Amino acid sequence: MTEPRVRPDPAFALLELYETALPEVYGYLLSRCGNRAIAEELTSETFLGAVSACRKEYAPPVSTGWLIGVARHKLADHWRRKEREERGLRLVHESEPDVTDPWDAQVDALRARQVLETLGAHHQAALTLRYVDGLGVPEVAAHLGRSVHATEALLVRARAAFRRAYEEKEGRDV
Repeated sequence: MTEPRVRPDPAFALLELYETALPEVYGYLLSRCGNRAIAEELTSETFLGAVSACRKEYAPPVSTGWLIGVARHKLADHWRRKEREERGLRLVHESEPDVTDPWDAQVDALRARQVLETLGAHHQAALTLRYVDGLGVPEVAAHLGRSVHATEALLVRARAAFRRAYEEKEGRDV
């Protein structure tokens, strides 16, 4: 009679990677959300989610890159939750006109980050995934749970909102 084989817990691979991956995951999240408390919370969610995911039967090998992918999903989930909360609190719906003109102005990185933090979560998510992470519109749409067409429209509105806020801040900083 053969004894059943005991499969080692795949989470041990994650444990071995934890110390080197933690600063990478936290840095990724902090650079995109700009808030230490949120970055810490999302880092925690990332590692907890990774433990569950790596124990699944067909889980990919555990690596820092894979953890960054998990973190990206956690960040997108955070933005979706934040947008739902903001939408629920909004009493008056402001319709934003579609603006399609290209913006060729020089963008100051610090001011851009400050302006991005003032935008709604849905605009932050779309702009960050598209222009900071460099994802294509279909990938942004997948992360946000929207159709490609709806994501394109969202990006147009987000760019217009960003441009207005950026130029308004520029006028105050001068």
